[in-house]
Amino acid sequence: MHMDPYRRVLALPGVRALLAVSLLARLPVTAAGITLTLYVVQDLGRGYGAAGLVGAAYTIGSALGAPLLGRLVDRRGLRAMLVLTTVAEAVFWVVAPVLSFPVLLLVALPGGLLTIPVFSVTRQSIAALVGESDRRPAYALDSMSVELCYMGGPMLAVLVITQFSAGVTMLAVGGSVVLSGLLLFLLNPPTRGANEPATGADVRVRRSEWLGPRLAALLFVVVAAAVALAGTEVAIVATLRAADQVRWTGLVLSAWSAASLLGAFVYGTVHRHVSPAVLVGLLALATVPLAAATNWWTLCLLLLPAGALCAPSVAASADGVSRMTPAAARGEAMGLHGSALTAGSAIGTPLAGAVIDATSPGWGYAVVGLVGAVAAALMLLVQRRRATPAPLPAAPALAPATSQPVAEVTAPAGERTAHKAREVTSGRRR
Repeated sequence: MHMDPYRRVLALPGVRALLAVSLLARLPVTAAGITLTLYVVQDLGRGYGAAGLVGAAYTIGSALGAPLLGRLVDRRGLRAMLVLTTVAEAVFWVVAPVLSFPVLLLVALPGGLLTIPVFSVTRQSIAALVGESDRRPAYALDSMSVELCYMGGPMLAVLVITQFSAGVTMLAVGGSVVLSGLLLFLLNPPTRGANEPATGADVRVRRSEWLGPRLAALLFVVVAAAVALAGTEVAIVATLRAADQVRWTGLVLSAWSAASLLGAFVYGTVHRHVSPAVLVGLLALATVPLAAATNWWTLCLLLLPAGALCAPSVAASADGVSRMTPAAARGEAMGLHGSALTAGSAIGTPLAGAVIDATSPGWGYAVVGLVGAVAAALMLLVQRRRATPAPLPAAPALAPATSQPVAEVTAPAGERTAHKAREVTSGRRR
């Protein structure tokens, strides 16, 4: 294991600035969910069920908005999207602390819909700044950045809430989001590579040209990976609560995140291509043994293999989307990748909770792990079917000999070459 891949990526123009700005921009995004939850519970005096409704509306909005905003980037450019979303975010976070619960529930959906898609924009820009041969370490760095934000964002939100109030924290989140939008606007990272067509209506591609079975299968696996991750988080809390060790929750989650960071670092140094389906399948299978955990230290030990595969699975899937999608549609495709992660989290949390309520925490791990394993197996089948070459057509019968001169029946060499080039081009289009 060596640092050369990371040195090579960080030496590319624009990469360091992009990663630094995206790290700052993701912190308020990761703090938004818990801030909304505690605001509804503490300041509005509602229960966790009501807070869950607001969180669900906001999450659904962000899942729907990511591909739409990505499509806007593809057609109008990054800055046009940032102006729209930054203004919308400023309005939402300034107005939300003075709204009643019914009104807040109504505006949560459009508030989420117009959230700045920092995750998708960063991954789209990485594909524009970094060549395909170096994208693995680049997306590994991106996944490590995400892991750090999810470790720090909610913790900072809780700290501000305990010192002041949830309403003040909402204003702080809003201010941070607006600052993030301004920083991204000023940086204006590229969304197309130097050798790729510029943004505009003249380079549009039909969705049917890139959203095929292989990409759909990859997005399906991304959903399954998020189901496993979100379900595992719920089951961890349930396991510790059953063992009367809730006070160790922070330590266990930190160990899980640390393993994910280490796994992403190792993944970025590997030269051999690893299929996202394989990584997600291994992640899912490594989740099932967590059912044997009975206390905090067994959880920490059993979480290490599964944790080490978390960030690499997300990084590999983002890399896969960038390779399967033309530059003119990459914003929408990365938006779909983000929506798949969001949808999987929205499914995994209640799924694991329902299983745990009906049985035990151990079954929560088992069910979400098996869901991920089945999804990964299905994607591998799709990949194998698409990779299987079609049978070659039967050789045509030899034409009878003629007395015509060879020059009269044989095309010139230049014409034969041009005809062959047209056949190759036509084959790629199909």
